[in-house]
Amino acid sequence: MTLTLNLPPELEQYLAQQAKQQGLSVETYTLQILQEYILPKDKQSKLVNTLQSWIDEGDADEQQETGEYLIHALDEDRLSDRKLFPVELKGITW
Repeated sequence: MTLTLNLPPELEQYLAQQAKQQGLSVETYTLQILQEYILPKDKQSKLVNTLQSWIDEGDADEQQETGEYLIHALDEDRLSDRKLFPVELKGITW
């Protein structure tokens, strides 16, 4: 696809300087910037949708059980006797 843009002079100058520093044409450098910006956003959007689907379809009992298991495992796998998740603070700090 061919795309024609009317850029402000300062942006055009910036792109030209950066492209020159990297040894690229302005077109190649601009395409590289667009790819670096757009592709991660697309991946991020897919990840957010996947996580949201897990939340929407999640089994509350299973999530509760998993959470309790993780808390227990984190408390058991410590070098000190001090718990990360003390029972007396449940509902207050965690």
